[in-house]
Amino acid sequence: MRTPFAIAVAAAFSIAYVGAQETKPVPKDSVRVYVPGCSKGYIFTVDHHSDEESRGPQIPDGMHLRMNGPKPLMSDIKAHEGSRIEITGLMKKGQERPGGVGIGGGVRVSPGPPPGSGVSGMANVSQSFIDVEGWRQLAGDCPSR
Repeated sequence: MRTPFAIAVAAAFSIAYVGAQETKPVPKDSVRVYVPGCSKGYIFTVDHHSDEESRGPQIPDGMHLRMNGPKPLMSDIKAHEGSRIEITGLMKKGQERPGGVGIGGGVRVSPGPPPGSGVSGMANVSQSFIDVEGWRQLAGDCPSR
């Protein structure tokens, strides 16, 4: 009599555990991205996508993302600096593409401050952020600088 009850309890806990592993829903103002590249500290530099790696929106090569995430996850990523990794996370819609107009070769032109305003040309530069949910190791190493 105890064996069927124990099996039912174990099954209920395993179903609850599998349900807890599902990915959380994406908020309406965000998009889930899978980005290959290299990290240094809290900055992640996107590098080229291969066909098997490209899932979700394409983020331009060379784009820098500021990573946010739980401390243990960020420590794991930091331990793999110098190795190529893919991070998975959420970005606000519109951040996955830099502002301005692309003129080729990864160069983008965007409007600056009005002349004579006394504001430096770097005043409108914005940082793109990603809330990291997970990561995985990819083949290859990061280029050294």
